[in-house]
Amino acid sequence: MDFSLFYFADDSGPAGDAGDTGDRGRYELLLEGARFADRNGFRAVWTPERHFHAFGGLYPNPAVVGAALAVATENIAIRAGSVVSPLHHPVRIAEEWSVVDNLSGGRVGISFASGWHPVDFALGQASYGERKRVMLDSIGQVRSLWRGESHEVTDGNGLPAAVRVFPPPVQRELPVWVTSAGEAATFRAAAEARAGVLTHLLHQDVDELAAKIAEYRAVARAAHGGWDGHVVLMLHTFVGDSRDEVRATVRGPLMEYLKSSIHLVARSFAESDPDVDPDDLDEDDVDFIISRSFDTYFDERGLFGTVDEAARTVERLRAVDVDEIACLIDFGVDTKTVLNGLRYVNALRAACA
Repeated sequence: MDFSLFYFADDSGPAGDAGDTGDRGRYELLLEGARFADRNGFRAVWTPERHFHAFGGLYPNPAVVGAALAVATENIAIRAGSVVSPLHHPVRIAEEWSVVDNLSGGRVGISFASGWHPVDFALGQASYGERKRVMLDSIGQVRSLWRGESHEVTDGNGLPAAVRVFPPPVQRELPVWVTSAGEAATFRAAAEARAGVLTHLLHQDVDELAAKIAEYRAVARAAHGGWDGHVVLMLHTFVGDSRDEVRATVRGPLMEYLKSSIHLVARSFAESDPDVDPDDLDEDDVDFIISRSFDTYFDERGLFGTVDEAARTVERLRAVDVDEIACLIDFGVDTKTVLNGLRYVNALRAACA
């Protein structure tokens, strides 16, 4: 089992809350965590793309963050988890990440996403309704640009032109994943596109995930001559000396973290379920939902407890064919405590190698 770090912070507090008096304090955990992971054999660092909201708001452009990580590390892979490709021209995606590939000596990878909220598409190259088709099209377009092939565009005079990406990337082939909240169709589409899958347990349990992985592997092998694919699972993570100590440490921060996203999640559900009205959630409703959610995350859908307890979770995930665990560590526990606790995550990584 490979282990990576994953970042998706709630940026609702002042910069000083991150442990510094200036703006760079917001990124202390990112940079110091990446340096630790780089020194200790972790596989990758993942950062997302988020817009217009404090939840995930530290990361409006993972290529910019990736450039900082490229010069702060030497070995670890630098991955977008993810690029919302319908918001961007494919040439721009390829250009930005080629720069990061050069800065890092060939360590980048991209997980493509279709997008989450309609307001994000104020930036878009496509409509919200077309987002899934555009995402899949963009994977092929970015790959071809990455290989040095030209892309047909219309210039400022309305005339056709063919463009290529500069600087050329270090890697001949771009490592690619598709981000999925758990839709079986997205797993199949990723397999057909010869892409890995980056997923989580927010809207699925391990048994449901197992069935989707099995289908993903079967489609990948059939479509690509035995190619097996690659599955990355994001898990909220904190490991320590005792389960009770870990629970006490993460309970308050994780509940606040979940609360910061609840209206975003409710609005997402409301788009497909007219009976869901996010504006009808009062404080008691929110507290009840968050309390139940915390217990589920801690007991079933995260990587929490002692090294031995977390190792049992890893073995269960290995049994359902997960290749890599991306440990989400920036859900609100203070920076110093998280950085000190990474030694336990590293012990877990070593135990499960």
